[in-house]
Amino acid sequence: MFSTTLFNIGPFDICLWNIFFLLVIFLSAIVLRRIVHRLLKKYAKSANIAIEGRRVTWLKVLSQSVYLVAIYVAVLSFKFNNKDITFADFFKVRLLDLPNFKLDFSDLLVIVSVFFGARIAVNFSTLMISKRFQRSKNHDKATEFIYIQIAKYLIYIFSILFCFQLLNITSLLLGGSAAILVGIGFGIQDVFKDFVAGFVLLFEGKLRVGDIVEIAPSSKGNSKVQNTIVAKILKINLRTTEIQTREGNVLIIPNTRLTQEQVENWSHGSELTRFTINVTVDYGANTELIQRLLKQAALAHPNVNKQEPVIVRLANFGENGLELELIFWADQNWDINNYKSEIRFEIDRLFREHKIRIPYPQRVMHVNQAKDQSNQ
Repeated sequence: MFSTTLFNIGPFDICLWNIFFLLVIFLSAIVLRRIVHRLLKKYAKSANIAIEGRRVTWLKVLSQSVYLVAIYVAVLSFKFNNKDITFADFFKVRLLDLPNFKLDFSDLLVIVSVFFGARIAVNFSTLMISKRFQRSKNHDKATEFIYIQIAKYLIYIFSILFCFQLLNITSLLLGGSAAILVGIGFGIQDVFKDFVAGFVLLFEGKLRVGDIVEIAPSSKGNSKVQNTIVAKILKINLRTTEIQTREGNVLIIPNTRLTQEQVENWSHGSELTRFTINVTVDYGANTELIQRLLKQAALAHPNVNKQEPVIVRLANFGENGLELELIFWADQNWDINNYKSEIRFEIDRLFREHKIRIPYPQRVMHVNQAKDQSNQ
């Protein structure tokens, strides 16, 4: 029953035993990979080896090699009920036979091997780049990430081109290039722009992983994001970028948002930035006392720079009172809004202590009584 032929793959007869062997082999490979990874990690921990950077890469390479052995054993398992057929016969099995395209099992095996080799090459390139950067005294993780991403994309692009050449797809693509270009122009032009923007971000290096940026509202009318975003860059991919907002939300935005919109990089340029807190007080209040209290509130905060002057400026004679500006210098920080809030709390405490009132909008209505009496 189990040896009865169910179907054929080229010259090979496939029975239930073959399917059972394949399931056992690949399930065993999955379990064995986890065991190898766990044992290597346990050994590294017992030997006081830090599991980070290049050692993680070695763990991935060694554990993923289990799948190569699994593929080889899977091919051997077909010999169970096909003893007279060689591997050469198996490799010649025609999977697809179209007028302009043919695919043998050997081609499929080579494609799988190429992409598996590409993945191992990516791991090794990550290992080498990390090793090179860790030797440097001025180790910059953001620059290291850029080089790793570029190496990864180049390896995968060359792997895809190699597979196209192997399958003779290149000539087909060139033959239909006009239709393909029209499709790209109308169908995926935005995606293509994002890919180009991804290369610009990676090669230019003005925005890096870990930078804190302020992104202006989108100029596109159909965009849902219409407010300024202050966020930390987590990862720059080829088409999209992952950012984390102050609220802890992780957003995935297209790369063109960072190349075509106005972006202020808080992590570059001068560390000090001038900030302003607006305050309104009643007309007739003691402005000299208020000026002193506002400066006192700003200088009391530990993150306000004490080397730069703190300025209190009368900005305007407003509708509800005197409009003042408290101007101070501090590091452009992720928590700058919290700093401003703490200074405002201190201003409120000092104002209540000295009986200084912050006005609120009022309206006065005048009733013409003489006109009302004449109407009676």
